[in-house]
Amino acid sequence: MKTLTHLRGPTNPGPGDRRGLLDRAGELFTGAGFEPSEVIRIAVPGRGQSVGGEGMLRPEVEPIVPALQSGSLFGGRTGVMLMDAHRLQADEAAVVAELLADHADGSRPVVLVTTGKLPTPLAAHVRRNAEVIAVRKLADGDVAGWVRNAARGRGLRLGSDAAQALIERFGSDVGAIDQALDQLSTVDGPVTDQIVLERFRNRPDQPLWKLTDALAKGVVDDAIRRLHDLLTHGHPLVIVAAIENDLRKRALAAAAPDMATFAEWIRAKPGAYPTRKAWQAGRAMSREDLNRAVDAVRRTDATLKSMPEETHLPTLERLVAALCYWYRG
Repeated sequence: MKTLTHLRGPTNPGPGDRRGLLDRAGELFTGAGFEPSEVIRIAVPGRGQSVGGEGMLRPEVEPIVPALQSGSLFGGRTGVMLMDAHRLQADEAAVVAELLADHADGSRPVVLVTTGKLPTPLAAHVRRNAEVIAVRKLADGDVAGWVRNAARGRGLRLGSDAAQALIERFGSDVGAIDQALDQLSTVDGPVTDQIVLERFRNRPDQPLWKLTDALAKGVVDDAIRRLHDLLTHGHPLVIVAAIENDLRKRALAAAAPDMATFAEWIRAKPGAYPTRKAWQAGRAMSREDLNRAVDAVRRTDATLKSMPEETHLPTLERLVAALCYWYRG
């Protein structure tokens, strides 16, 4: 393990992504021979979340100073994990960079965990001296593998349908799934999808693109389930706006003479995967289906703004079901 490691996670991480970053950091320290009790974890607060205090460092960040100074009050052999290092203020980042520059003996390996851009004073030092490990955003397939391994570690007999049911209930929040597996450890015999669905009733907080992806696949049941998940945590008009934005990109792709022009219109990189994906989706959709979809979204938006709340869910379900057929072509 290098003296300085930068774990660079995805922007806008979900709970599962944060858990994955913490697990990866833990693996690095374990591989270097550190017990969890030998790792000093310092969490940098976000803007407006500090308890306050005077000086260049906020109280939550101050422990980084003795943690990196030799002969510090922590003593012994320790590692240091700075969680959410991208939230450091400029003065704090300068202090941390200076401490890291003076901390050359490698006695205390440091892991910086970020899901955003590091402040300039620290970013320069990290570029020159750190090993950078990129941790990508959790996909459904990653979560399924994680569930199988976690169940196996507990000696649970968990079929693929039961694993999928856990993902349906908790999304990519592997921390919540971990707790659910603890509860399921008391079950005698194999854990089935029926047991999971009957015991857990919550719906995961998922990104909006999960719904538009389901629409593109044309699987009505999956799209309706995604819609219900999103309505648990979000407003119907936000969902309609996301669908409208997706349709706008499809319409631009259909009208653009080439992908470079399309990328310029949506202010994206031509070679980026989301750009290629939107381009292909727009070119594959017929003009008739595109017009039907745009008109249906317009009418749905008007209904949500003018009709009683009890009409909102059936209106959105009809829209999602219709879009599945129009998107699929």
